[in-house]
Amino acid sequence: MGAGMAQLEGYYFSAALSCTFLVSCLLFSAFSRALREPYMDEIFHLPQAQRYCEGHFSLSQWDPMITTLPGLYLVSVGVVKPASWIFGWSEHIVCSIGMLRFVNLLFSVGNFYLLYLLFRKLQPRNKAASSIQRILSTLTLAVFPILYFFNFLYYTEAGSMFFTLFAYLMCLYGNHKTSALLGFCGFMFRQTNIIWAVFCAGHVIAQKLTEAWKTELQKKKEERLPPIKGPFSEFRKILQFLLVYSMSFKNLSMLFLLTWPYILLGFAFCAFVVVNGGIVIGDRSSHEACFHFPQLFYFFSFTLFFSFPHLLSPTKIKAFLYLVWKRRIQFCLITLASIFLVWKFTYVHKYLLADNRHYTFYVWKRVFQRYEIMKYLLVPVYVFAGWSIADSLKSKSVFWNLMFFICLFTSTVPQKLLEFRYFILPYVIYRLNIPLPPTSRLVCELGCYVIVNFLTFYIFLSKTFQWPNSQDIQRFMW
Repeated sequence: MGAGMAQLEGYYFSAALSCTFLVSCLLFSAFSRALREPYMDEIFHLPQAQRYCEGHFSLSQWDPMITTLPGLYLVSVGVVKPASWIFGWSEHIVCSIGMLRFVNLLFSVGNFYLLYLLFRKLQPRNKAASSIQRILSTLTLAVFPILYFFNFLYYTEAGSMFFTLFAYLMCLYGNHKTSALLGFCGFMFRQTNIIWAVFCAGHVIAQKLTEAWKTELQKKKEERLPPIKGPFSEFRKILQFLLVYSMSFKNLSMLFLLTWPYILLGFAFCAFVVVNGGIVIGDRSSHEACFHFPQLFYFFSFTLFFSFPHLLSPTKIKAFLYLVWKRRIQFCLITLASIFLVWKFTYVHKYLLADNRHYTFYVWKRVFQRYEIMKYLLVPVYVFAGWSIADSLKSKSVFWNLMFFICLFTSTVPQKLLEFRYFILPYVIYRLNIPLPPTSRLVCELGCYVIVNFLTFYIFLSKTFQWPNSQDIQRFMW
């Protein structure tokens, strides 16, 4: 019976992957016909990749406007160049815009498979219904609107996702040297991916801390020690445990032996920052780090919107309101702190207001800019979204949650520009780790993603416009 179910799951997976790839190829064809020239950031990425494709790797050939490392271009050359040797295609064909964009479509296939493997590893396989749920979850995340859209343009998103997911998978299987190496590959696509390599190390540490914490709790239970009481008793207990745990040389040496590949990668990253004089390469004027705390709130809202079947329900709202009433002093303090952070740390990047091709431009202009008070009125929504996200992760240990939220904070808060692309990786990591939702919710989520994708592709391909001072065709996008 088990072997039969596994075989059936394999058929479902193959069908889902094949259908998704077929639809992607049809969409890719439509994109290629509509966009024969580089668009948006492609005006930097594509010429640079073509120079690499022609064998021009010197620094003098580097476009100073590019702010990421050359991982995408190097992988692209490694994929398209063999095609010229195998099929005898000319350099003009293998280094063409269409061929280079197709590399991201290949990454999307890899991402689909990695998502499936991650769901198999992270989610329990003891229920008959879980096979369908895993396939639906994989399919849903594979067509996640922001990620799926950038599979058709020559951006770093698809490759960045591929190497980060691969590193996470290897970490889960305990192959930490390979995980760190793949983390380095992810870093070569986008420097901030180093955070998710650290998350892999954090996952290992959280695992060991959870094991030690359970042992500690069992020991106290057997000794029948009186529990610590007070409003922050749980926090105090965990803090006390961490202090005692970190004072042990045996514990620290064990953690070092497990995480040394990530530590080595961390030192390599620090060396890069020192030599480069910062994280960003090339044009740094538009990528200055700051304490943009509301980015965390935007991520919470973003997650609430795209995961609403799992995070938003009458039961959830009722439970939240009950908790707010029960712990009203704590929630009042959280709300006041959030209002203060919105008031003092809201930044508006010049690109956000200057480029009307992005949806974020219209969100900001028609919501936040039109009504100054709106950013404060949305604070209760942020608090609810944050609580709902934390509540959905309660199946994970407190130490795993701590590692995840530290990495989430580090990957979002320093970004001055509000850009939905920056939320893709933390969202996918979050979505992978919540318990498998019921099939009905997954179908609802998938249906919504399909509708959003249809609308964004239709608008991008059909609803073009021109700026008054330019003859170029402009398109709306994420």
